[in-house]
Amino acid sequence: MQMNKALSSIALFGALVLAGPGYAQPASAPQPPSSYYPAPPPERAPVVERGASPSSLSSPLPAAAPKVERTAIDSDAEAQLFADARKISWGRYAKIKGAKTGEVTVTRQGNLWTVKGRLDSVAPGTEGDWVAIDGVVERIAAGVVQVRGEVAFRVAKVEKGTACKVGGLLTFRRSGKSQVWRLAEGDNPCDGTREGFDLVMEKQVEKKPVPTQPKRS
Repeated sequence: MQMNKALSSIALFGALVLAGPGYAQPASAPQPPSSYYPAPPPERAPVVERGASPSSLSSPLPAAAPKVERTAIDSDAEAQLFADARKISWGRYAKIKGAKTGEVTVTRQGNLWTVKGRLDSVAPGTEGDWVAIDGVVERIAAGVVQVRGEVAFRVAKVEKGTACKVGGLLTFRRSGKSQVWRLAEGDNPCDGTREGFDLVMEKQVEKKPVPTQPKRS
């Protein structure tokens, strides 16, 4: 009989284990709702800002360079000197025997000045190298000429002969009584060499007519 009671106790214990802890514990009373949870619904829905129309969005790319329509003349004296710029000097080859200057033309088209020129090197060992300028004059001030355009340097041993260019707003400076305007941004962008690119004034000599001599009788 004691054996039967033991078997009944073991069976009851197994049933309680299989039923899980919830069976052994009495059910707890429901928790009263908190004043913060669940939160009461808002009186009105949140306001959503209206997005901008995609038709008026601006581009993140930089704006194009401003178009120069008029050359600003801050110094008439400097403008008169620069109007006589006729030659190009290239410092890279200027000291080589046989080096020559190139030609540049400063043109006035109404209120806008332009400058264009080229130097083809003829010094021994530099044949085929050249330098050129092409741009519009944006401003002329005392000792300063600003040109919006580009200067290209072609050197056979640099970048396999591909022309290396500096562009944008270029500044030429002249000091004292010098007749030379030197490019401030004159470092070659490909090898860092200081090119020494100069525009040189060469005033044209006006040839006066020779008066005819009276014939002797």
